[in-house]
Amino acid sequence: MISYNPKIWLTYIFRFHKSDSFRELLPFVFLLGIYSGTIAYLEIEYFKLEETSHVRNLSIIHTTLGFVISLLLAYRINSAYDRWWEGRKLWGALVNNSRNLAIKLSVILKDEKDLAYFRKLIPSYASMLNKHLKDEETSMLLFEDIDLILNHHKHRPNQIAKMLFQKINDLYISHKITGDQLIILNNEIQSFTDICGACERIKNTPIPYSYSTFIKKFIFVFVLTLPYAYVFALGYYVIPVVSFIFYVLASIEIISEEIEEPFGNDDNDLPIEKIAQNIKKHIEEII
Repeated sequence: MISYNPKIWLTYIFRFHKSDSFRELLPFVFLLGIYSGTIAYLEIEYFKLEETSHVRNLSIIHTTLGFVISLLLAYRINSAYDRWWEGRKLWGALVNNSRNLAIKLSVILKDEKDLAYFRKLIPSYASMLNKHLKDEETSMLLFEDIDLILNHHKHRPNQIAKMLFQKINDLYISHKITGDQLIILNNEIQSFTDICGACERIKNTPIPYSYSTFIKKFIFVFVLTLPYAYVFALGYYVIPVVSFIFYVLASIEIISEEIEEPFGNDDNDLPIEKIAQNIKKHIEEII
């Protein structure tokens, strides 16, 4: 995720980051400029056409369609941002729940061996969930008996949650915690699994295919027909105008595609690896 100061916005107008959509769209903007210039030349210079009522009607149609496409893109980017923000709230909840579990265990438990177990295992859940959501290898070494279990299961976060509850249940059987404390700690561990499931729902349920492809086709057809409608009103100025309209519309779609999957490695994705590292630091301070 890119860190920046939103208060100095004027600086970012003239700065092009590697994730900026302008870099990705520049070749297409250039080709569209050539296309618009060709249409303008053919209609004005070669065929020497004049504006007719049919051409004026075409511009009216584009005005109406422009309103429709603006509504579609507004809904598109809002739905993508909702997914991004929900992911951030889930990881914020994971931070809080990890702290709460660590605080309660640090007060309840007195055995240093038990505390050391949770000091290592609680942050490991966030680290494994980060790798799980990114489909990365999770051959993380904890200690030998735990690593042996993790290497034989695909869903590592579930296994760590199971080991956490197994340890707490063993503490109850050995009378190191009471039944009420068992219920309280169980709720904290259950929240880990709930967060994992919600993150997987975001990751595995993209925007419907038909909706996404329809918007792309709509933008493509809309922009390609713009020169025909406005060449007589704008002349050769239709080249920068059409190119800029395409840049704006396509940029919204590209930004939406990037932020609707917030658990990847793109520049605008959530910094969940950093959040996992902060959880580790906080847990080691508490326990």
